[in-house]
Amino acid sequence: MTMRRTELLDLHEADATQLALVGGKGAQLGALSRIDGIRVPDGFCVTTDAFRRVVARVPSLDDRLDRLSRSDPDDREALRTLSADIRRAVEETAIPGGLAAEITGALARLGEGTAVAVRSSATAEDLPTASFAGQQDSYLNVVGPAEVLRHVSRCWASLFTERAVAYRRRNGIDHRTVQMAVVVQRMVFPEAAGVLFTADPLTGNRRTATVDAGFGLGEALVSGLVNPDVFTVRDGAVVARAIAAKQRAVHALPGGGTREVDVDPQRQGRPALTDAQVLRLVELGRRIEAHFGRPQDIEWCLADDGFRIVQSRPITTAYPIPDAGDQERHIYVSVGHQQMMTDAMKPLGLSLWQRTAMVPMHEAGGRLFVDVTPRLASPASRAALLDLVGRGDPLVRDALETVLDRDDPVPPLPDTGGPGGPPAGGASGPPVAGASEPPAEADPAIVPELIERSRASVAALERDLRAKRGPALFDFLLEAFEEHKRVLGDPRSMRAITAGMEATWWLNDQLGEWLGEKNAADTLTLSAPGNITSEMGLDLLDVADVIRPHPEVVAFLKGVEKGAEDEGFLDELAKLPGGAEAREAIDAYLDRYGMRCVGEIDITRPRWRERPTTLVPLILDNVRNFGPGAAAHRFEQGRAKARQKEEDVLSRLRALPDGDRRAETAKRMIDQVRAFAGYREYPKYGIVSRSFLYKRALLEEAGRLVQADVLSEREDIFYLTFPELHDVVRSQQADDRLIRQRKEAFRSYETLTPPRVLTSDGEALTGAYRREDVPAGGLAGLAVSTGTVEGRARVVLDLADADLGAGDILVTRFTDPSWSPLFIGVAGLVTEVGGLMTHGAVIAREYGLPAVVGVEGATRLIRDGQRIRVHGTDGYVELLP
Repeated sequence: MTMRRTELLDLHEADATQLALVGGKGAQLGALSRIDGIRVPDGFCVTTDAFRRVVARVPSLDDRLDRLSRSDPDDREALRTLSADIRRAVEETAIPGGLAAEITGALARLGEGTAVAVRSSATAEDLPTASFAGQQDSYLNVVGPAEVLRHVSRCWASLFTERAVAYRRRNGIDHRTVQMAVVVQRMVFPEAAGVLFTADPLTGNRRTATVDAGFGLGEALVSGLVNPDVFTVRDGAVVARAIAAKQRAVHALPGGGTREVDVDPQRQGRPALTDAQVLRLVELGRRIEAHFGRPQDIEWCLADDGFRIVQSRPITTAYPIPDAGDQERHIYVSVGHQQMMTDAMKPLGLSLWQRTAMVPMHEAGGRLFVDVTPRLASPASRAALLDLVGRGDPLVRDALETVLDRDDPVPPLPDTGGPGGPPAGGASGPPVAGASEPPAEADPAIVPELIERSRASVAALERDLRAKRGPALFDFLLEAFEEHKRVLGDPRSMRAITAGMEATWWLNDQLGEWLGEKNAADTLTLSAPGNITSEMGLDLLDVADVIRPHPEVVAFLKGVEKGAEDEGFLDELAKLPGGAEAREAIDAYLDRYGMRCVGEIDITRPRWRERPTTLVPLILDNVRNFGPGAAAHRFEQGRAKARQKEEDVLSRLRALPDGDRRAETAKRMIDQVRAFAGYREYPKYGIVSRSFLYKRALLEEAGRLVQADVLSEREDIFYLTFPELHDVVRSQQADDRLIRQRKEAFRSYETLTPPRVLTSDGEALTGAYRREDVPAGGLAGLAVSTGTVEGRARVVLDLADADLGAGDILVTRFTDPSWSPLFIGVAGLVTEVGGLMTHGAVIAREYGLPAVVGVEGATRLIRDGQRIRVHGTDGYVELLP
């Protein structure tokens, strides 16, 4: 059956390249129909060309859509009224005679009197990025040309159902950009129907498939009329089945339409499918999954002992799996959870981080993961890895142990210690000192030497980059990446980092045992010298001191905060009384910290130097909430508390048996902590400093590509990997289609939540706390900074939206160093992501803020403005009335 006009198209002719013509459902069904062994009911598609021709005849449609777009998205009554008005107008618009004749002729070719299903197929549904399932309508067992034409109009109108309109409003989709095609298919009258998930819809495990099945049409399951039979299939065998009592079913009526019927009592408890049928269905599902390249949610019918596939859409919640290039089992740990940045990264950012990392990193879903399988293969290295990650983030340890305890996927190796390497892309794990044996001490003199080497390396990079362009730039950057890794991997730097960590762990363990102190090191490290990240927050207080005496400058900056000025506001600022001094202070701050930003491990993110308006709200908060000299006062206050805590601890230790020896050892460890705790933040500062220089050089090259009409805009390079960008510069040719695909993929990755641990089977694990010390209703987390504080929770998802008052408790998903200036003005911290040594925890301890991190769902479970109590010593959060 071949159609002459684009207003109708045979379903078997539709494919993904015709998405704009046949919609998501039509394109998917067309592709399904060409997979070997997959049977799809015959039919045709009334295309979006037909839709556009008909809606162009709808009276005042543009005015109605304008009113819909301007309406308050929270005004449900207005939304309901406007959408109903548009639907009624579309349904009442007559289908042109020629189009009606085409549809009638296509029906005749299916067979006179053939019952059909009439199904809407929007251009923004069943896509890899979003399923849009259930947003428009479908009609079953439609009989006769007049009824088919009426239901085609109803499908068009269903583009404007209240739920579809609300969905588009929530997802920022313009109503005019979505078109509606309609699929008309031969009706299947099934013995059974249901849904097949080719991956476990809860865990994402690709080795597990689940089949939901019921008698009659699948509408009984979709509508919740009956509970389905559920079959679980793993490695080609049915491993579990739950057979429901299916008392009702939906059947087709002879004259059209459907109705609910009672199922014979003797048949209600029988399985809707045999095991052999379930396995055959899963085999078909695997073919479909292989064709589309990702797990599928498949609607099926069983008729005449054969399966018909009536729809397949991607399981958009299934997290992608790194491509290991083999069939072996792998276990991956999230890099983002260690780096406190779990957002999706653009391809250039991923590529550069991979090229400068100390260990191989694998990309999946726009995030990076480290394969820890080799570390888990040896009993010794496994124990060391679990101990290390457990100290940093107990949820990672629990997730790893969950996989290992249930079904150890790692073939054991001889106990030789196993291959080394860090668990998640940072410094390699230090050996853990014995219960009472203090760790080896390091020479504090190496810290200034390391900092000077890093500064010299960054200065040399900046100097050398000035003379590089074109292919020579990329050749130089490849050498610069090796220098990057040499600086980062300097054994002395590793030792400086681990010296502070080991001493911290020893103090917490031993003072807990000897004195009953919990997390004593938190207070002992207050205002430790040389912490570049905590200095960043204090230095912004000094900027506020320069600005505070000048009311015209403050008023001008308030205008910048409200968007009255662009990123060139510093030039205007200098013209005001006191503005020159203010600009000088801000510029000096940007000279030292302008390479930082939220999500800074992705170099494609805008830096403070590129977008200085980001700092304005933080500066104004400091002007408003603090007085002159606050930075020096806070630092000295923290140092005094640490000194007092040290004297108290040592005095109490001397009173114990063998107290002098214990006090002497503790004193050495306290000195180690204070000497090295600050350096923990410096390597990241060096990484980001170098990365900003890479970015500036690459953007300059992108500007030349735009001038040569190779790229449309500079930021297009963010959607290319480093080698791909190198090729573009060499060839002076870019693949616009690839860039568009990468942008679409990035948008899809932004909707995903990355797991802490991911297996090559696709199982995504977050981990859980196995604790009994959290009161009922409390939210468990990891204690990272001691103390208890009660206050108003401010749930902040974007640094730019922060509106914090004195005594507020910051609740957010994660904090990287760019959030540190906010810590100055809050009383406590709660995050969903974090570990004992991640940046937010380190700076919370530096500032003496009670903090609990790793609180799953904190931004969802805690309401903005709600009073909460943060137990930073015991690691949980109370929700107060």
